Amino acid sequence: MREIIIDPSTMKLELDIMEIPKNCVVVICDGKVKVRELPPHGEYKIVTHQGKVKRMRREEGEEF
Repeated sequence: MREIIIDPSTMKLELDIMEIPKNCVVVICDGKVKVRELPPHGEYKIVTHQGKVKRMRREEGEEF
């Protein structure tokens, strides 16, 4: 997925919803932005340490 930038002069984040996945999560930490598509079935875990995002983990499943 493409990198999304926060404008340093305005400290604003602009997202074009036509360019990102229909179902996604936007995570912001230390001035960095990551957008990840959510799985159809499963979990997306965001692991933090001392108030900062360390890892984003995708766990998928399927209906039985």
